[in-house]
Amino acid sequence: MARSVSIFEVSGLPFWRRPIFLLFIMAVAMPIAFNVWSALLNNFVVQVADFDGSDIGLLHTVREVPGFLAVGVILLIMVMREQTVGLISLATLGVATAVTAYFPSMTGLLIITLISSFGFHYFETINQSLQLQWLPKEKAPQIIGWLVGAGSLVTLFAYLGIIVGWQKLGLSFNFLYLSSGGLTALIAVLCLIFFPNFKTETEQITKLVLRRRYWLYYALQFLSGARRQIFVVFAGFMMVEKFGFEVHQLTALFLINLVINIFVAPLFGHFIAYFGERRALLIEYSGLVCVFLAYGGIYLFDWGVIFASILFVLDHLFFGLRMALKTYFQKISAPEDIAPTAAVAFTINHIAAVFLPVLLGLLWLVSPAFVFMAAAFLAFLSLLLALLVPRVPIVGHETLLMPKIYSKSENGE
Repeated sequence: MARSVSIFEVSGLPFWRRPIFLLFIMAVAMPIAFNVWSALLNNFVVQVADFDGSDIGLLHTVREVPGFLAVGVILLIMVMREQTVGLISLATLGVATAVTAYFPSMTGLLIITLISSFGFHYFETINQSLQLQWLPKEKAPQIIGWLVGAGSLVTLFAYLGIIVGWQKLGLSFNFLYLSSGGLTALIAVLCLIFFPNFKTETEQITKLVLRRRYWLYYALQFLSGARRQIFVVFAGFMMVEKFGFEVHQLTALFLINLVINIFVAPLFGHFIAYFGERRALLIEYSGLVCVFLAYGGIYLFDWGVIFASILFVLDHLFFGLRMALKTYFQKISAPEDIAPTAAVAFTINHIAAVFLPVLLGLLWLVSPAFVFMAAAFLAFLSLLLALLVPRVPIVGHETLLMPKIYSKSENGE
């Protein structure tokens, strides 16, 4: 990066070198590697590495360790700028994804997955922090919705490439991983070279930050991470193990989700901006309770592949409202808390993720239905906590249980 530019002085730069354009570039670069990796993973580990439910649970447990260690970002931003850390992390994700197919064994996949996961989780931590620092509060939900939609559009083309390449061209796992990961790494390097470093008015705290007044945000993050792991690890695995989905079939499901997300994510952003975070979170968690209960019903009552596919799509749809949790924090946070709290939140989000997949992987061998019932219970707990989110959250009115305005001294607790 050639020079530093204040976030308030970017109007003199061409649009393609401004912060919002960089956010869009990063929003489309990360899914190219990560979502292609995710779309291929279940088939790769079953067909090439001969994994069972316990193995996939262990792999995802290892993958979530870097998320649990996301507080390490605080150490990195003490010696490097946030923007630089984010782009280096993005490049790391790309390189590790590119070489995934060269390690078709349990040990090899655990190591390369750990490396790529450090890149992904550290990038996501920094990316969330930069979004909340660079975007104005009144426009953040809409812009974040457009960022999600842009990422979905690019991933749509990547998934189309997988389907065509796998069915028509006979492309290998190796080629697909190498091309997607390599492209992400290339984009990250170009961003490091061509974008200036954008400085914000408020310096971020470079130490561990835990505020009592953020307790509801922390609790919702914890439950979100636990619940998300069950879907990420076992929903796609169910489609392969129970219904025998091939690569192109599972990718087609992701493709449907992406097409919906391209149009729905910006609408969700406008919905959150108009109706507020509280209503969006209540809708998300209510919907997820129903979806996970229905997942369990697939195994208890054998409802079939079409019903399972519909649930898979609905699951993604409800998860699209999770941006409300991000903008909720933006409204209740002190400006200098954003970067360290983003790191702490990622760690909290991944506490359960470190042990939950491997334990539920063992439970899966006994009863897959119980795994999804556990997810429904976690979604129900999230629903109860979301009732405490104020209709208009602000600093000093973070929850319905904390109605008073905090003094400056209490803010620092």
